[in-house]
Amino acid sequence: MRYKILHTTTYHYSKPVELEPHIIRLRSRSCVFQTLHKFALEITPQPTGISEILDWEGNSIIKTWFNQPTEKLNLKVISEVETHCLNPFNYLLEPWAVTLPIIDYPQSMLTHLQPYLQHSGDPISVQLAQEISHKVNGQMVLFLSELNNLIYRTCTYTVRETGEPYPPSITWKKQLGSCRDLAVLFMDTCRAIGLASRFVSGYQEGDPDNDERHLHGWAEVYLPGAGWRGFDPSHGLAVSDRHIILAASAHPRYAAPISGSFRGVGAQSNIEYTLSIQSI
Repeated sequence: MRYKILHTTTYHYSKPVELEPHIIRLRSRSCVFQTLHKFALEITPQPTGISEILDWEGNSIIKTWFNQPTEKLNLKVISEVETHCLNPFNYLLEPWAVTLPIIDYPQSMLTHLQPYLQHSGDPISVQLAQEISHKVNGQMVLFLSELNNLIYRTCTYTVRETGEPYPPSITWKKQLGSCRDLAVLFMDTCRAIGLASRFVSGYQEGDPDNDERHLHGWAEVYLPGAGWRGFDPSHGLAVSDRHIILAASAHPRYAAPISGSFRGVGAQSNIEYTLSIQSI
C-alpha cells in the first residue's frame, strides 16, 4: 500500500511563552516493512535551529530550538509512505524460541534485549501471562495471538489524546483504554513471560467509511528468527501493511510524536490537530 499523509499539530498558548527545545518524531521510518518516499515539515514560528538525529534505538528524530516568544506553535507534515508487509506471519522461528518461557537466549542477544525485557512488576500482567501460556501449552505464536485477541475482546477502545499510558492493572480493571494503554498492557504481559517488547507510535489506515483519524500506538515483540513483529491489541491484529511506523522504543515516552515544553508564568496550553491518511 502507498499512503499520502497530511498531519498538522497546533499548540495554542494563553499568553506569549518561551519554547524549550522540541523533539519531533514524525518522519516515518524506512525499513524492510515500509519505504518513506517523500517528507516535508513546516514549523511556525521558524526555529532558530534544526538538527536531524538518529537516536540510540534507530529512530529518526528532528530537534528544534527557538529564541522568540510565541502564542502558537504549528507543525505541518506531508509525507508519502509505501508499506510492504503483506503477510505478517512470513517467518521461521529459531527452534529454541518456539515455546515459552524462552530460557536459551544467546548471551549477546540477551544483553541487547535487556531494556525491552524490563517488567513493571504489575501483578495483572504476570497473571495474564501465566494463564494464557498455560492455555496454549507454551506455544509462542499462539500465546501472542491469544493475548492480542483477549485484550481486543475484553477492553473497549477509547481515544485519550494526552497523558502517560495507564498501568496494566488500571487498564484491565476498567476494561477500557486508549491505544497506548492497550499496547502497554500487551507489552508488559509479554515481558512477564520473557518476551522482549517495545512501544510503537505511528498511523493506522483506519475505517475508510469514517474520515476521523488519530495517531496510533501498538506493540512490537522480538521473535528470535523473525525479528521485531507488530501486534495491535486495539484492533486484534498482527501488524501488516495497514500500519505506518514513526518511532519505536522500550519506553513509550521516547516514541512520542512530539516532546517539548515551554516557559511562561501562568500560561496554559491546548492542542489541536488534523490528520488525513489517503491510499494513493
